[in-house]
Amino acid sequence: MVGLVDISHVDCDVSTQVVIVGAGACGLVAALALAQSGAEVLIVERDADPSGSTSLSSGFIPAAGTRIQQQLQIQDTADLFAADIQCKANGEASSILVRTLTEQSGPVLDWLESHVGIEWLVLTDFLYPGHSVYRMHAVPEKSGRALHNRLMAAAVKMGVGIVTQARVESLIVTKSGDDAADKTVTGVGISRPDGAMEYIEAKQVILACNGYGGNSELIDRFIPAMADADYFGHAGNTGDAILWGEALGAELRHMGAYQGHGSVAVGHNVLITWALMMGGGIQVNITGERFSNEHSGYSEQAEQVMAQPERYVWNIYDERLHVQGLSFPEYKSAYDAGAVLTAVSIEELEKLARLPERALQQTMITIDRYAMRAGADQFGRRFDNDKRLIAPYFAIKVKAAVFHTQGGLVVDENARVINREGRPISGLLAAGGAACGVSGSSVYGYLSGNGLLSAVVLGYVAGRYAGSTL
Repeated sequence: MVGLVDISHVDCDVSTQVVIVGAGACGLVAALALAQSGAEVLIVERDADPSGSTSLSSGFIPAAGTRIQQQLQIQDTADLFAADIQCKANGEASSILVRTLTEQSGPVLDWLESHVGIEWLVLTDFLYPGHSVYRMHAVPEKSGRALHNRLMAAAVKMGVGIVTQARVESLIVTKSGDDAADKTVTGVGISRPDGAMEYIEAKQVILACNGYGGNSELIDRFIPAMADADYFGHAGNTGDAILWGEALGAELRHMGAYQGHGSVAVGHNVLITWALMMGGGIQVNITGERFSNEHSGYSEQAEQVMAQPERYVWNIYDERLHVQGLSFPEYKSAYDAGAVLTAVSIEELEKLARLPERALQQTMITIDRYAMRAGADQFGRRFDNDKRLIAPYFAIKVKAAVFHTQGGLVVDENARVINREGRPISGLLAAGGAACGVSGSSVYGYLSGNGLLSAVVLGYVAGRYAGSTL
């Protein structure tokens, strides 16, 4: 079978208790949980310099009931968080997995703070789409790379073994039980840069590699609406975990779900914070017209942007929002690179952005009328009078992108991979993008932060469970 090797056909070079595939946030948190329990753990990472999707993300993790939320007197509960997830996912997310993630989110982030030394702050400038309270946590630098760097430093300090330039090509399996289809995963086969193959035996394997966003064939198969979109995730997310799982008879679910984004700077490939939209900014297409409710969410906005002429749009905002944007490293880098247009009037901005004469002026007049009436527009968005856009104005050309997929291997509350008959596959766990998340069946179900929520919290759950079996 593709990606599977019978243990009777190989000689293992190394033996360890737990192998983790991938050194992103998911794999590192799983390893930290295992290291704390005294388990012998080895991370295998395909890149020479581990980074993964975490480093490309904003690094924001939603969690309920954390110590820092309580310190800031933010009232939040796992039940409220779960309700927000299911509301966004239209009730399609696994109730068991939602409960696991929301109940564990606060304790896991508190554990990372108290036992691992990760410092958190709560973002309170605005509410991310779909969240009822301020629960988005970040490290002080407010970037995914900084989060990953801190987790890497903690893993090195705790003596976690990390083998780089080791691409996992296959899972090692052995027959288990009377059913010929039943297999136990007992390790991984890796290839090295010189082409040599090595085999690592383990009692538990945790798939902490991300989804299939970097595999165009799988995108065509599961998310045809984004077949021609740019991919903004890690190149290593080629769906290996999905293919291994299919070969093992694992159940796949919600394969059309993904996190998209409708605001990546054209020509710079830098993520532009959605805080600009939530604070009063708008998106217009090349005709100078709005085309959606920007407050619905940045993920579903990807398909809205893809549907526009030329497949790019403009973020339009003012100096108040520009100053706020500068507190985000990605936006500042785009500004420093010259991606942001500045104009003293709407007429000047139209010329700089090459928009039809008076088109943007009419759009601004329209939204100002909605703001004065405090009513909803034709897309359902409400405009606040105290957040009206005023000169000087700013604009940045943006496009849509696929960030990471949310469908994947079905797992239980312990992160064990479940087969199509509803039974756990012995020796195999999955978390992060390898596992089916809690975003329902489509892009519209993605709640801000769902990706890192699953990566960090389910990674911890997988590590703790694997350690308990040794």
